Amino acid sequence: MSEKTQGAKEVAEEALGNEAMFERLIESLSGSSRRDRQNAAAAFAMLAKDHADRLVDHGSAFIDALNRPEAQTRWECLDVLTQLVDRDSRMCDKAVPGAETALFDEESGPVRLAAMRFLCKLGATTENRSEKLWPLIDEGIQCYHGDFEFQDMLVAVIDFAAGKLAPKVKEELAARMAFDAANGRGALKRRAQQVLDNVQAS
Repeated sequence: MSEKTQGAKEVAEEALGNEAMFERLIESLSGSSRRDRQNAAAAFAMLAKDHADRLVDHGSAFIDALNRPEAQTRWECLDVLTQLVDRDSRMCDKAVPGAETALFDEESGPVRLAAMRFLCKLGATTENRSEKLWPLIDEGIQCYHGDFEFQDMLVAVIDFAAGKLAPKVKEELAARMAFDAANGRGALKRRAQQVLDNVQAS
C-alpha cells in the first residue's frame, strides 16, 4: 500500500468514528483547496468499500464533486457512487450527466475507467436503465478499444452483460463483442467471450 493510500485509509477510519471530521470532509469536496478535495475524495472512496451505507445520505455531495476540475476528485467520487448504486440507484441516476462528461474526458484514463464502471453498474440494475445507458457504454467500448484502460473497462462490461438488460441491449451488446470474441487474442478474446456468455445466460 502506498503512503498516499495509507494516509487516505487512516483519514477514512478516523472519520468513521468522528462525526465532526466526517462533516468537514464532506464540506472539503466543494471547498476551494484542490488538495483538500482530492484527499477527502480519496478517503471517501476507501470508506465506500466497506461502509457505503454511511455515505448514502451524502450522495448529492459526490455528484456535485463530479464537476471539479481535477481528475482525482472525479474518479474517486465516481468510485463512491458505483458503490452506492446497490443502495440508492435513483440518487445515482442524477450522476449520469457527470459520468457522461467523465467518460469522454480526453486527459484522464482513470476518470474514463471510473465512469465506465459506474455506468455499467447502474445500467445493469433495470431494463429501462440499460436502454438509457447502453448508447454511452457502447460509445465507450468503441472509443477506447485498444486503450490502456480498455481491458479493465471490459471487466465492467462483463458485469453489465449479466445484469437486467433489455432484449435489444443484449442483442446489440452481443453484436458489438462478437468480433473480438471470434478474432481477438489473449485477455481480449476471453473477456469478449465472457460478455457473450453472460448475455446468453441472463
